[in-house]
Amino acid sequence: MNFIDLIFINFIVVIVILGVLINFIEPYLPTFITQTFRYGKHSYKGVPNKIAQLTEIPKSYFKHFYVFALIWSILITYLVTWTYVGGYAIPEFVVTGLDVICGRNRQVKTNAASTFIAIVLLMLQCVRRFYETHFVQVFSSTSKINLSHYIVGYFHYFGALLAIISQAQGFVRGSQAELIRWDDITLRHNIAIGVFLYAWYNQFISNLILASLRKNNAGTVITQKHLLPTGGYFESVSSPHMFFEVVIYVALYIILHNNSSWLFVLCWVISNQIENAWLTHKWYVETFPDYPKSRKAIFPNFL
Repeated sequence: MNFIDLIFINFIVVIVILGVLINFIEPYLPTFITQTFRYGKHSYKGVPNKIAQLTEIPKSYFKHFYVFALIWSILITYLVTWTYVGGYAIPEFVVTGLDVICGRNRQVKTNAASTFIAIVLLMLQCVRRFYETHFVQVFSSTSKINLSHYIVGYFHYFGALLAIISQAQGFVRGSQAELIRWDDITLRHNIAIGVFLYAWYNQFISNLILASLRKNNAGTVITQKHLLPTGGYFESVSSPHMFFEVVIYVALYIILHNNSSWLFVLCWVISNQIENAWLTHKWYVETFPDYPKSRKAIFPNFL
């Protein structure tokens, strides 16, 4: 157990406990908790809590931690490439930093190929999310999020990328990094890459559909309302972008299956996406009387 593990364990515990409370006894909860937890489509609509309001920021600030994620993922990718492709030694300050954050008792759980593939794929996710939040998504000028959601975003990408290299060959003190060999890339890697890319592409399509609801054919923003999405995987689930987020992290887990820290990252992503998708689904059902009954919250019928 290390600092990164504890961060994601705390995230899991909080989202599960608050999710259960919101789902089952929300009318009896203090407004502060409800207003802090909810945002976006399913944000709190009652009389606001003044203390909670003091910790609210525009939802468009989501853009900020994707700037951080982009820069951080590129730096980690460069470091991994420097080591596993270039054959250069890992700087001592990197290993020391990992010892402090991820513990000195770390063990090697992933080889060069698995680590490199996982880092590059996660960087691709960060690049696309940066592009979407800055050039595709339309944020409502009145939509707010709690400062806690904002901070969690930074910790997520900081911790997820460190979790991958913390148990990687060469990044564990005393282990020796090796160059990537083609025969180290197995059928398991290829399947995981295929699943990842399919989810990565369809998550992008889902976000394009959501953004198009607020734009005309020329791409000009004409409304900031939450409208009913149709097409693509929206015909099966209310939040396909959240479903594919889960699939993306499952694909990375297939690659990093021996990495114990990544299991906590995966459980956090699953619990967070399920809860947000459920609240979004309830909002759709309550807002649109003719909402298709065949649509599930997050997981399609074929699963």
